[in-house]
Amino acid sequence: MKEIPKISESEWLIMKTIWSENPITANRIVEILSNSTSWNPKTIKTLINRLVKKGAVGFESIGRVYNYYPLIEEAVFVKAESRSFLKRVFGGAVKPMLATLVESEELSQEDIEDLKRILEKK
Repeated sequence: MKEIPKISESEWLIMKTIWSENPITANRIVEILSNSTSWNPKTIKTLINRLVKKGAVGFESIGRVYNYYPLIEEAVFVKAESRSFLKRVFGGAVKPMLATLVESEELSQEDIEDLKRILEKK
């Protein structure tokens, strides 16, 4: 399996944008993120280039326009990041992590039923 690169929180925002709309140009990424961040376009383009170098994003050039697309699916990144968090914070133990989340978060009855179904499947 391909090594999943480590990405920063800022790079996550870029990836989420690319996952939501791909292929996508750098200008479109700038347009989308300008509404939710205070980053300047140069910062956003630097983050895109980092993701290309890390192998998380690919591109195709059409003249002077670059279309970016994800090289790794969002679900694969989420799974890898979840495992990393679990290992780093809870020593790889699922039970204490689930207990902490369930005890510290507000859960609707629907959330509780969904969690029960997931655990019963397991």
